[in-house]
Amino acid sequence: MKKLWLGAPFAVAVLLCMRPAAAQIGVVSVTGGRVEGVTTDGVTSFKGIPFAAPPVGNLRWRAPQPVRPWSGIKKADHFGPSCMQDPKTLKQHGLPLGTSEDCLYLNVWTAARSARERLPVMVWIYGGGFVGGTANDPVYDGTHLARKGVILVSVAYRVGALGFLADPELSAESPHHVSGNYGLRDMIAALEWVRANIRRFGGDPSRVTIFGQSAGGIAVSILAVSPAAKGLFQRAISESGGSAFAPATRGGTSYASWGMSAGLPFPSLASWEVIGQRFLAKFGARDIAAARALTAGVIEKAFDSDSSFVLYTGPVFDGDIFPNDGYDLFQAGRFNDTPILVGTNANEEGFPDFRAEFAGTTPKKFEANVRAAFGPYANQVLAVYPHATNAQAQQASEDLFFRDAEFAWPTWAWARLQSERGHGKAYLYYFDRAPSPDLPLGPIHGAELGYVFDNAVAPLLHFRPGPREQKLVSLIQSYWVNFAKTGDPNGPRLPYWPAFSASSQRVMYLDTHPRAGPVPNLKKLKALDAYFAWLREEAKKKQAN
Repeated sequence: MKKLWLGAPFAVAVLLCMRPAAAQIGVVSVTGGRVEGVTTDGVTSFKGIPFAAPPVGNLRWRAPQPVRPWSGIKKADHFGPSCMQDPKTLKQHGLPLGTSEDCLYLNVWTAARSARERLPVMVWIYGGGFVGGTANDPVYDGTHLARKGVILVSVAYRVGALGFLADPELSAESPHHVSGNYGLRDMIAALEWVRANIRRFGGDPSRVTIFGQSAGGIAVSILAVSPAAKGLFQRAISESGGSAFAPATRGGTSYASWGMSAGLPFPSLASWEVIGQRFLAKFGARDIAAARALTAGVIEKAFDSDSSFVLYTGPVFDGDIFPNDGYDLFQAGRFNDTPILVGTNANEEGFPDFRAEFAGTTPKKFEANVRAAFGPYANQVLAVYPHATNAQAQQASEDLFFRDAEFAWPTWAWARLQSERGHGKAYLYYFDRAPSPDLPLGPIHGAELGYVFDNAVAPLLHFRPGPREQKLVSLIQSYWVNFAKTGDPNGPRLPYWPAFSASSQRVMYLDTHPRAGPVPNLKKLKALDAYFAWLREEAKKKQAN
């Protein structure tokens, strides 16, 4: 073969061109010290970076405190432990069962070659009903999204009794005279860490998108109205969340009957303090100091076995982090105005465990449940949910009490409020991928996660992406990444996604034939809208008396 001599100048030019491709961000100075990541195929991951002090001992049930500095270079090559929770949740996902109260860590995936790149940032908030979940789930690995041109950050937050317990003594010792919502404060502390540190990973702190699913999506809707989160993000994505905007019902039982404030989706601080006192009383602890002396395992075990406490554990209206009903806050113009991309799945209740909750529903039972939950608006609701047979009655129960009341109506209401009251645009989607060999259960709760992250490691979600799914995977990832970059999901060679407005209510159908179309189940959503408006007014009357 004939050798080609290109000369020294050309060789130098080639080397100079190759250097940026070979370079990679490896060691980064962050708040507290230096961390070293692991680079694989052009993406560097930094796992288990502490963003706050361990919330243990005297720091239990307190707002996250500044991270404790370390010396030397911390190897960021493995995840931190999952926050304390029932290990059965982790086992379902095939995850390590180890949990710890010391769990405030985050993970970063970046393909940036230098700190000067200023890539958009996506901060992931996991779901789990505010009683479980972990940032360590391989479903949430950020490698594929990082290759699309964003920096992915996943954050841990406290859940269950250690994340959301309220108590009068805890409120009295707080600078803001509130308690509970520690998990939300963890999220905000992580966002503050991102603002302070993400430049060093090649990120742009002025282009931060928060996104989450289920409880994570609900958390996103709360951060959208939280004064403490103002300025910490510039876009928001909520997948099957948004419940900050609606009084919710489930299984025919109004949340109000569970001791919550009537007409509001979350309990008041006062009512939750009473429940917290009852929970702590079972330990015989004479005060909070004694409760903090208990091991985290003892508290978690008691929490898992206490159905009256687990029935609702999560955010509360504390007048501080979460001031009030998100619907009213939007109406008053008191919200963090950003573009939003929000949506739900066609068959949210499709998990066998979820469906079992409504098993055996008859037309008579469905009507009784609706009348108990919706009072004077029961007839309007019954009229739009066919329930003449047992099969119809069960499907109506699943659609009404799980899909529509908990997720679809709040998401639709959020899109309306943002489009009417904000400057940032709203984009609404409906994930409706039909069952296939790759997605046997179809568009169930969480099914879109495999498409967003492109990770085939989710046995609980029954997602096994094959070649037939890659087109939809690429489409959804492109929409999400475009939105993170510009606040608009649209881009070249993508089906056009129109912004949502009250006068032009268009939704993007994400399935094998992506397209924009009318809002699905609109008559059902309007029936719920009338009920929730009435319920909110009733709550205001009670508060005034």
